[in-house]
Amino acid sequence: MRIGSPKEIKNNENRIGLTPDSVKALINDGHEVFIESEAGDGIGCFDDHYKDVGADIVSLESLYNNSELIIKVKEPTREEHNLLNSDHILFTYLHLAGNKQLSLDLVKTGVTGIAYETVTSDNGNLPLLSPMSKIAGQLAFLVGSYNLLSQNKGIGKLLGFDGQFDLGTVTVIGAGAAGEQSISMAIRNGAKVNIVDLSEDKLNKLKQRFGEKNIRYIKSTETSILEAVRETDLLIGAVYLVGKSAPKVITRQMIKEMPSGGVFVDISIDQGGCGESSKPTTHDQPTYLIDDVVHYCVTNMPGSVPVTSTFALNKATLPYIRSLAKNGLEKALSEDPGFKDGLNIQNGMIVHKSVRESLGI
Repeated sequence: MRIGSPKEIKNNENRIGLTPDSVKALINDGHEVFIESEAGDGIGCFDDHYKDVGADIVSLESLYNNSELIIKVKEPTREEHNLLNSDHILFTYLHLAGNKQLSLDLVKTGVTGIAYETVTSDNGNLPLLSPMSKIAGQLAFLVGSYNLLSQNKGIGKLLGFDGQFDLGTVTVIGAGAAGEQSISMAIRNGAKVNIVDLSEDKLNKLKQRFGEKNIRYIKSTETSILEAVRETDLLIGAVYLVGKSAPKVITRQMIKEMPSGGVFVDISIDQGGCGESSKPTTHDQPTYLIDDVVHYCVTNMPGSVPVTSTFALNKATLPYIRSLAKNGLEKALSEDPGFKDGLNIQNGMIVHKSVRESLGI
């Protein structure tokens, strides 16, 4: 199969779909691989590194003209839609539920789209979403702490500094892969932590893992979230529903109840955001103020650590890419029901049930 990996063009996005090691594996499997010139520069993987393992270094147009399978990281921008057609299989994060019009425009290209974020494993986990969720969860605590600094319009607290002072409070809504990482970071830094989730079973498991010192385990309701948010310095939204827009569990009223100078980090923003006051931002302009609360809503958070993110993502995606390239679309998906869950777009239609429901189709 002819496989291409282009340069990402989203703001401050330096990840790439294929590392030189992944390219080498695919070429050893007998496939032809095209890499857009300078696509890997942002992670220190230069054109010569790709040439050394047998890749063809080409222009953007040549890559799309010659490739059957396109491996990306982020969803195609509107500018990239013109490059896609019915001859292409696109394997990337699609996040269709986050932008209905952009999704419908992508469907019109005729491309077959497989989304990393809806591929499942035998136990129901999300093996291709999990690595980036874990990275985003750690970053959420880091950027949240940074934006609590007074020069960033934050309240001016150092979380977990000393038991003799106010330790500061971190509230994490959603205890999935991203949320767990934020929780771990907050606990390790000595802050008070509110963990909010719908699942009592999950809360109990986290209680067994982390104990109860300076930690509250809260069953998610509108009332319980509001009570937790009132005392929160750093609020992290980590709500995710497979293939669906994130529910708006953090209302504007809750934001108003936060202390002036508090910070809200919405990890769910690439699925539309879990806050009513959330709107997508970029790494160039990552924050904005609403009701004196700093909002951080960058849609490609892991892009700020592209070396770590690219290699973690490739480790997860390469087995699926090899299967797709070896077996072709129909056989690869029919032999792995979890891989088939990743199929979002085919024959000019959105075919994933949850995505269709989320978009009202």
